[in-house]
Amino acid sequence: MGADQVKFAAGEEFPFDLLPRPDADGGGEGGRDGDVEAWFLAAGADHLHFYREIHLHTDRIAYKIAVVKGGKRMGVKKLSGQRSLFEAGVYLAELLGRGNGSERFMFFHEKVWPELRRLEPELVRMYCTENGRPGESPVRLLGLSMLQFMEKVPDRQAVEAMTFDVRWKCALGMDLDEGAFHPTVLVRFRERLVAHGVEGIGFEAVLDILRQAGYLGKKTAQRLDSTHVLGHVAQMSRLECVREAMRLALEALEREERLARPEGWPVWWERYVDSRPDFRAEAEVLRLKMKQAGQDALGLLSWVEGLPEEVRNIEAVRLVARVFEENFESGGDGGVVPRRSQPPGAVQNPHDPEAQWSCKDTIKHKEWVGYKAQVGETAEEEPRAKREPTKAVITAMVTQEATASDKAALPKVEEGWEASDEGKPPVLYTDAGYSSGAELARAEEEGRELRAPVQSAPSREGRFSAEAFDVSVEQRCAVCPAGHDSTNCSRLEDGGTGKVTFRFEWNNGLCGACDLRGQCLGKGPSHRTLVVGEHHDLIQRRRREQKTEAFAKEMHRRHGIEGTISELTRGYDLRHCRYRGLAKTRLQNFMIGAACNIKRWWRRVTWEQRNASRNAVKKGIAAARA
Repeated sequence: MGADQVKFAAGEEFPFDLLPRPDADGGGEGGRDGDVEAWFLAAGADHLHFYREIHLHTDRIAYKIAVVKGGKRMGVKKLSGQRSLFEAGVYLAELLGRGNGSERFMFFHEKVWPELRRLEPELVRMYCTENGRPGESPVRLLGLSMLQFMEKVPDRQAVEAMTFDVRWKCALGMDLDEGAFHPTVLVRFRERLVAHGVEGIGFEAVLDILRQAGYLGKKTAQRLDSTHVLGHVAQMSRLECVREAMRLALEALEREERLARPEGWPVWWERYVDSRPDFRAEAEVLRLKMKQAGQDALGLLSWVEGLPEEVRNIEAVRLVARVFEENFESGGDGGVVPRRSQPPGAVQNPHDPEAQWSCKDTIKHKEWVGYKAQVGETAEEEPRAKREPTKAVITAMVTQEATASDKAALPKVEEGWEASDEGKPPVLYTDAGYSSGAELARAEEEGRELRAPVQSAPSREGRFSAEAFDVSVEQRCAVCPAGHDSTNCSRLEDGGTGKVTFRFEWNNGLCGACDLRGQCLGKGPSHRTLVVGEHHDLIQRRRREQKTEAFAKEMHRRHGIEGTISELTRGYDLRHCRYRGLAKTRLQNFMIGAACNIKRWWRRVTWEQRNASRNAVKKGIAAARA
């Protein structure tokens, strides 16, 4: 084949087996590419990039060249739009069609893989197209990541399955003898997703498929709940955290060879790098070690202050400064002393500063270091039959700091819903952690319903709480348990926060002669006052409604989200972080949501097909008997 017989398109891959054999050998081995380069340049190519494709059969070893016109090189391997005869789904179609655990992989290839292929232009934007060897196809990496979470396997096992398991090859549209790559490629791919802010691209793609299939409609009622996620770090004491932060900073500064070490450097290195404290020591010994760590951290930070800015901005050094501020304060003698308690959001482990400590009081005390995940899904209209798979679709996976409240997460979840075609759900079922007077008022203004109980009013020493009073903020009137109308109402507004409250009062004449005075007033006050928020009318109405049987029955639709969180925890390990950092934990949770939706959809379709077959057989038998 001559150079005049070849025409190149931008980004085209040219197989060597189309070249004369001497040219192919010369271009593929040992960097002797002079003859091949001259051949391609004569054909009009501007740049060449050589890479080798090794297949399982030795006779299919090939060298390919990325040929790009116009002064650019190809940065990503393109997937062919034409199916190969050696593709696992084609070559072994009969074997895979028999079942043997291949059904969900075939379903993935038929239903999910085509939609992922359409994401290729968006995924390619994460890569540099100017230089470097062609990267692995981001579409295939995304598909492999989703399968990895569906099967709950780590990176290395996922790559091995992609190499040797024909079911995985079928799902990803691979040839039987097509090789894989090193597991660290998945690590770099996740870093690209996080860096470009597209952690949820796979999750959204699955939702788009479900919309097209009719499983996710507009104006569908939804339910929402949260669960804790344990960080991928050990839970440390405050002394351990300070010492580990010092060790990381010292090791980072040690790599700066041009720096002159301070006088205390050998002592710091021996204390925090070469030795470990005995945490079985007495409390007084550990207290002195904590104080010593604070003094050493202050000395290290004082020395760093006089260094160049690039040294002061080393991440480990800035982390020591943060840990010092969160754990120590100035003492009376000019030294430092440990704080009695850490501020909210303090670093708990230097290896993941974003993982925070939080606790939850439910049936028993629960505390953890990590994050919190908000899970939203569609609420089914009718109860399911026995063994019928769920039709619910997970529509929201929001990851937040462990210290964040559910009320603060609700607007973020709604933003995600608004960005989709569905918009905010007309009815949202939650628990009391999401409801408040302000949220009930906001939902009412927007023409939606927030179906959730509200927390009971606090009561002091068994006296009448706000629930015992009949309050009307709109009419500026309240009736006490004894049936007396309030004698005064005042509107109060906080100058700092703008929060509005209303104070109702009953005069001494009414309260002094009241038979219920002992249940209403304490020993000090002479008359009763009641302070409520501006949305108390909505809260009062909900508190009365939630005591009815009809409300309790309606809230059964919310209870399904508890089963979903259990499914995500047991089947996909939602409760444990695979990675460190808020962004990567967010990516993990999106992948878990996508994997769960795919498997739910597969179970649902399989059940519907079997039901249709059974019904057809029954109709045929009935017709034959008739």
